[in-house]
Amino acid sequence: MTAYPTTRPKGYASWKPREDTRRILDQVQDVLETYREYLPLTIRQIFYRLVGKYGYEKTELAYKRLIEYIGRARRARIIPFNAIRDDGWNETQETGWHDPDELVDLFIHLAQEYTRNKQAGQHYKVYLVAEAAGMVPQLARVADQYSVPVMSSGGFDSLTVKYDLARKAAQDKKTAVFLHVGDYDPSGVCIYDSLAADVKAFAAGGVSFERVALLPAHIAEYDLPTAPPKANDRRGNNVKQTCQLEALPPDILAELVEEAICQYYDLAVFEKDLVEEQEERQQLIHRLEYL
Repeated sequence: MTAYPTTRPKGYASWKPREDTRRILDQVQDVLETYREYLPLTIRQIFYRLVGKYGYEKTELAYKRLIEYIGRARRARIIPFNAIRDDGWNETQETGWHDPDELVDLFIHLAQEYTRNKQAGQHYKVYLVAEAAGMVPQLARVADQYSVPVMSSGGFDSLTVKYDLARKAAQDKKTAVFLHVGDYDPSGVCIYDSLAADVKAFAAGGVSFERVALLPAHIAEYDLPTAPPKANDRRGNNVKQTCQLEALPPDILAELVEEAICQYYDLAVFEKDLVEEQEERQQLIHRLEYL
């Protein structure tokens, strides 16, 4: 290992923040408590909540300073590690079983968590597409209860991704609806327009797209912070002010997504599935008791 001088702490590290820093950390704790049902949050989401509620400075320098504060606070055990989501890490899980009993325990656990596919009896097949891959876990908390898959390729979608989405739609043998969430900026608008146009062209019918968020109306309604588009960005010339999806409060985003999903659902069929799901779960658990 190469040795070089560093002043940054490693591992857990005690820290006594200054009074002004402590005040900001108290505000961060308030945000985490307010949105505890949606944890973990990204630091960018926390940043926008501080800007909106406490008037925190909306600059990249202030954002980087917040990253430093939260990092130190996590090392000092002031903020729990599992309250913050860090995007960009992927891993696979180890495979294999310790013994046959472990597999049986898994069967029993799966039976206890058994759910029906809530889309099987619906007229539409709904998908939720996120511009940012890091938003997938948070969106899945809303979508999972409706058996709606959440997907993202991160940034601009490849030709392979667009072709695969069209193939999924064709295999469903029912109208496929792609709900999309992303930033309101030239890139975000172009990502959505390009994705919708290509998938529709590949699928040749039976596909619809709906932009759920972020919309200009949301920026006005929720008084979200904006910034002018980059001067050298020629895409989306009609975008006069940009806004990131993470500026939208997590609970509001969850409501928008759930409302968008429900408009394509027969809720009577959905409620029937919930009732039968409970009955089937108990039957499975009873059958597995003999293993």
